Amino acid sequence: MSQDWIYTIVFLAWLAGAAAFVIGLHQMNSPATARDGNRLSAGGMTLAVATTLLYLVTREGGLNLTAWVIILVGFAIGGGLGLYLARTVKMTAMPQLVSLFNAVGGGAAALVAIDDYLKVAGTAEENVTTSIFVVLGVVIGCVTFSGSLIASGKLQGLIRGKPIIVPGGRVLTSLFALIALGGFVALVLGSGGALTFDTTAKTAILFAIIASGLLFGITMVLPIGGADMPVVISLLNSFTGTAAAMAGFVISNPVLIISGALVGASGGILTKLMADAMNRSIMNIIAGGFGGGEGVVGAVAGAGGTVREISADDAAIQLAYASSVIIVPGYGLAVAQAQHALRELAEQLESRGVDVKYAIHPVAGRMPGHMNVLLAEANVPYPQLKEMDEINPEFERCDVALVVGANDVTNPAARRPGTPISGMPILDVDKAKSIIVIKRSMGRGYAGIDNELYTNPKTGMLFADAKEGLAALLAAVKQV
Repeated sequence: MSQDWIYTIVFLAWLAGAAAFVIGLHQMNSPATARDGNRLSAGGMTLAVATTLLYLVTREGGLNLTAWVIILVGFAIGGGLGLYLARTVKMTAMPQLVSLFNAVGGGAAALVAIDDYLKVAGTAEENVTTSIFVVLGVVIGCVTFSGSLIASGKLQGLIRGKPIIVPGGRVLTSLFALIALGGFVALVLGSGGALTFDTTAKTAILFAIIASGLLFGITMVLPIGGADMPVVISLLNSFTGTAAAMAGFVISNPVLIISGALVGASGGILTKLMADAMNRSIMNIIAGGFGGGEGVVGAVAGAGGTVREISADDAAIQLAYASSVIIVPGYGLAVAQAQHALRELAEQLESRGVDVKYAIHPVAGRMPGHMNVLLAEANVPYPQLKEMDEINPEFERCDVALVVGANDVTNPAARRPGTPISGMPILDVDKAKSIIVIKRSMGRGYAGIDNELYTNPKTGMLFADAKEGLAALLAAVKQV
């Protein structure tokens, strides 16, 4: 078979893989089809990788021993580590893992662009178009790499979750951006012949751009607090896709361009939706977030009431004799790995004729869709998962709202001015006829403020680890 025929087959396979990405992404619109969409996308990537390897093997010159070693070692490390993490990482650590994946993707895209530029710099292949895509890929990839590592460190607790203000941080961030912009202009003008640089000077400018991009990512993410992490993860994911698309333009690979553009566009849309869900602009979040880590036990300020503690038996009576119950999951549910216990309680209530629904806030947890993924793992029926706009009108009609580990997304303080979460859309839990909150303590959420819901006269606090509290509730409901 001639080389032209092989390349035609490879190119068509790349397009088929890209089509699988598009269809797979569309299927992720619904929780019911998301798993199949994920599998289809993974299949498309497998096809793209396999046919790329076929092209490398059959092209003129083929692959030498060194190239084979590099490829096989890369497959072993990347595939082995990915499989290990997918099977062993707990759901609570999934946000950190996503951030690490963002870092790996951004770093890989930057390395592809750097390698290509170093090969063509000073040769006839260097042109304005190549320089534009190379520099964009390097800058976006480096920002994503360092920024994602900082975000992962914050989520893992290796770096303090609260906003870390670097002295002169905004000035430094602006300076790094100007250096990257200046380097971009210099390399583009140099490629077009408007400026004259030798290869050594161009390489020095490229490495200055790399350094500024890495430092920009650090100074951009450090001041962002834990409450904004879901938005930051989504934004960095968008950066990863954009960097991959730039790398695709550099090496003229259509599957990389299409897949990167899909990730970049979808991540950008998701970032905007999540920022809207917090009633904050993306620029406001990047300029410096709020919150960071659960606070210590303390009195609830601004509510003018007292906390009413209840027992599992008292809560069970309310749940067992209710007509409708709305469950509000939060990060505390993920920490305790209590999603299966929650599903068992819901099934027990349903067997008694109780109508059970789940209220999902867009930024509950630490990454986009965290609660959806958590509950899907426990095989909670998809139709019971209701988004904020759909479920909020039903709180006034429900008998009991059961809050499990959710904090800021239920805080009525968002409805009045003068608080860090003012204007943030929340779940209208306080409008339910009765409220039960399962929480380990009176600790604050990631916004760093007390939750006024806890002193609402309708609220009963069941102080317990989410898993233990739900188990106690399940046992008590069975006895009613």
